[in-house]
Amino acid sequence: MPRVLIPLANGCEELEAVTLIDLLRRAEIEVITAGLEPAPVTASRGTVLVPDTDLDEVLDQDFDLIVLPGGLPGATYLERDGRIHDLLARQAASDRLCAAICAAPKVLASAGLLDGRTATCYPGSVAPADFPEVHLIDAPVVVDGQVVTSRGPGTAMDFALQLIELLAGTERRTSVEAALLRPL
Repeated sequence: MPRVLIPLANGCEELEAVTLIDLLRRAEIEVITAGLEPAPVTASRGTVLVPDTDLDEVLDQDFDLIVLPGGLPGATYLERDGRIHDLLARQAASDRLCAAICAAPKVLASAGLLDGRTATCYPGSVAPADFPEVHLIDAPVVVDGQVVTSRGPGTAMDFALQLIELLAGTERRTSVEAALLRPL
């Protein structure tokens, strides 16, 4: 069973975080949510999320995917946390998946994981002047090698379904998506 880490920071975008957690778990993927601190996380719209654990408890573990929800100031807290950068560097060095949505692709960019790659993000989150080596496009979800990025809350479901496909295959994605009764 694939293992996924979703770090949660105060000010994260709850629609993105909860959609990722929910859909990945529907696909029978093991999801571990880890707070940057050992306490409940208050998301950007005031929703309180209770992580499975705190980040320090999972630093030595391996994951098939690390996915960062966006939102502000949540993405800023992720970007400023050296433990997140260390986890992402180890993940990339092991050629395992890294993903981010909304403002969180800036974390991947500042960690150097978007250098020479095509990506997407919430408009203005990754400034071309600050990251000229990143090729930004306006697309709901972008897969470039082992890095996956997405635009924002409105693309969270597409993003999660793409991650399911990458981790568990097209059949599993189709099964999860069919049960959601999404319009075609």
